[in-house]
Amino acid sequence: MITQTYVSRRSPVTNSFARNRNTVRHTKRSLGSISQIVIVGMLTLVFGLIYVAEGTKATSFDYELSSVETEITEMTAEKEDLAVEKARLTSVAAAKNSTVAAAMADATVTGYATE
Repeated sequence: MITQTYVSRRSPVTNSFARNRNTVRHTKRSLGSISQIVIVGMLTLVFGLIYVAEGTKATSFDYELSSVETEITEMTAEKEDLAVEKARLTSVAAAKNSTVAAAMADATVTGYATE
């Protein structure tokens, strides 16, 4: 239902139809029930899409984190292998440079034991 009110532009008195008074017709406007339902539906849709987009971002970050953790595990294992190799090479070098090893005779095969 549309109601019309008349308001004077020049004086604060309302509904004045005196001579030389400019009056303006104002019509109250409001949204209908269907428009309100459509607006609420659109807002729900937009917020739902935002929620889904943020959820997929979190999942992709989880996959990235998983791949980085796998890479860290592989590098830690490689570091441990390299530490063992370093210790082996250091011990071989230390054995070659020791005075005890220098005094030893070279090993040769002199024969095999038979039964």
